[in-house]
Amino acid sequence: MNRRARGWLIASAIAVALALVAAMIWYVMQLSAPGPDEAQDDTLPSKSVLAVKIDNVEAARPQTGIGEAEAVYVTPVEGGLTRLLATYTGELPDAIGPVRSARASDIELLAQYGYPTFAFSGAAPEVLSELADAPLVPASPSRSDGYYRETERESPHNLYVDPAALPSPDAPPEQTVLQRGDAPPGGTVAASHTTKYGSATFDFTWSAREGWLISTDGTPISTTDGEELSAATVIEQHVDVGNQGPADASGNRAPTYRTVGTGDATVLRNGRRFDATWSRPAPEAPTRYTTADGTPLPMGNGQVWILLVPNS
Repeated sequence: MNRRARGWLIASAIAVALALVAAMIWYVMQLSAPGPDEAQDDTLPSKSVLAVKIDNVEAARPQTGIGEAEAVYVTPVEGGLTRLLATYTGELPDAIGPVRSARASDIELLAQYGYPTFAFSGAAPEVLSELADAPLVPASPSRSDGYYRETERESPHNLYVDPAALPSPDAPPEQTVLQRGDAPPGGTVAASHTTKYGSATFDFTWSAREGWLISTDGTPISTTDGEELSAATVIEQHVDVGNQGPADASGNRAPTYRTVGTGDATVLRNGRRFDATWSRPAPEAPTRYTTADGTPLPMGNGQVWILLVPNS
């Protein structure tokens, strides 16, 4: 074979090899590229936690995005009213709200989640100072993008956030806060349960198909997309509360609820009611629930509602 033919063969082999490499790169890129319905990945990385403080007065209903929450905490605020604190560990909704202000007690409650992102509309100056030093990522409108006002509602019940625009923690929590598992034997059959605050009432009605259907002030809780909410597990957790927080415009001081310690609880699961005890020895420890004889009371698969109710 002469030199010219040998050179042609070598050049052809190189061209074929390059074409094969290019084809392989294209194929890998197609496998990893998002599909037509996957324009962006709206999930928190590695199960890190997003917490959002949400309005719960009548003018704020129906809320947006709470159906996707893993857990919804009902927290007492001024005037006997309540707000919701929703936590997310998986797929995020397009919007969450109406977003409202933080309270000092939220810091202690969220400490069990490791280092979560906390979305809130604002807070009293002393609470903002505590949030800056807390083990969380403060994500208020002054610190984060993604907030906007909905023109069809009046302020302050019209602030919403796109959760995909919020910062995420660098690492997921090192522990499981919501312990899942089968319900223990026992309990009593319960068709319904009512939890009362000073100016708010929550009713839970058992449905074998849907779980615990949720109403507040006599109206079923639904989201702006028409979804009526239900919970797999409902926990009424009795906590010590003091009125030591900043006062609102009417002079009502913010209740300061304690979620570290131990106390009584009522757990609703599978159409049954369990008298229980809650225990949390330190801020960084998860809350655990047990029956009267010390048997663990895990939560069912599905959304969990935890109502923090002041001890009388």
